[in-house]
Amino acid sequence: MSEKLRICIVGGGFGGLYTALRLSEFPWLGEEKPEIILIDKSDRFLFSPLLYELITEEMQSWEIAPPFAELLINTGIVFHQGKVTDIDVEGKQVTLEDDTTIHYDKLVLSTGGRTPVDIVPGAKEYAIPFRSLNDAYRLQEELRLLEDANPEKIRIAVVGGGYSGVELACKLANRLGEKGRIRIIDRGTQILQDSSEFNRETAIKALEKNKIWQDLETEVEVIESESITLIYKGQTDTIPVDLVLWTVGNQVSELINQLPLEQNDQGLLEIEPNLLVKGRDDIFALGDAANSYDSEGNLLPATAQVAFQQSDYCAWNIWASITNRPLLSFRYQPLGEMMTLGTDNATINGLGLKLDGPMAYVARRLIYLYRLPTLKHQLTVGFNWITQPLVELLSP
Repeated sequence: MSEKLRICIVGGGFGGLYTALRLSEFPWLGEEKPEIILIDKSDRFLFSPLLYELITEEMQSWEIAPPFAELLINTGIVFHQGKVTDIDVEGKQVTLEDDTTIHYDKLVLSTGGRTPVDIVPGAKEYAIPFRSLNDAYRLQEELRLLEDANPEKIRIAVVGGGYSGVELACKLANRLGEKGRIRIIDRGTQILQDSSEFNRETAIKALEKNKIWQDLETEVEVIESESITLIYKGQTDTIPVDLVLWTVGNQVSELINQLPLEQNDQGLLEIEPNLLVKGRDDIFALGDAANSYDSEGNLLPATAQVAFQQSDYCAWNIWASITNRPLLSFRYQPLGEMMTLGTDNATINGLGLKLDGPMAYVARRLIYLYRLPTLKHQLTVGFNWITQPLVELLSP
């Protein structure tokens, strides 16, 4: 018998995990079915759009970060936990930190990005990014220590007025209440510069309601243990802070940077419309690792929505390349924007729908429930959402 074809997927985020799950569902014929291997340095998948709910304890970590072992039961997908240190693209081999080597026939690069915290002096030492489960745990612990100290006020600076910065600021305002002194710092002339007008205006109202200060057209000069120095129109001002959160920037992983594959100036992999890396017929790339455009030539943002949609095309094209079917060019469908703006508040704008307030909050939760990776996890989380209010009501 000939050895099974092996598909190796590096990165278990939206692009990688959902590609693996889709591949496992295709109608492979007999010996044609390949071995699917998923590699990630974490033992858990993170549904990142719901990470903010951990700060206010609206959700628990098991709901938004289920173990890969749990998600991949009965799928036939093999999971390897470990950090990939090298990829030999000519020898078709992946090497892990523990020196484990994995041969592949088809490779998917979905390594995600990282938040650069070395742009400003002191940021690496004192600023907390908000991208991973560990970042959320670190923030929760810092908040707990501050709350236990019971100061008159808790001063937090959120660097970055994009989606992440605004969502994070609103959740923090809800958690801290009257003690919170929160400011958003952004170099632009307005927050959410790439957002729709409806979502931006709704977000501004939420910031004003929560008394969150906006420092626009402002640069961060330096961050220290208890202060942050800002530059506004040539004027420098140093203000006291208890916490600095860093939500600015997106860098390609170091692993991608070292590969002998075509990349753009930012280190993103150059890909064909069918998600194959340029010059290769065995390597696909998607999500934050790829330089991807829509059908009109507009650069696509590094969002979960883009990676989620790409996973369907990536899985199809791998299956098609193995079963001698035509490959499809990726076509991005803009489904709109959703943002959480605190507990019981959100905004949704897309597909002709404009919602804000509690209705948008519920709709956003239901849409994300549907997007959770497996039916079993959807049902478990959904059941918990239904029963939790009853448990709280009946508890002494």
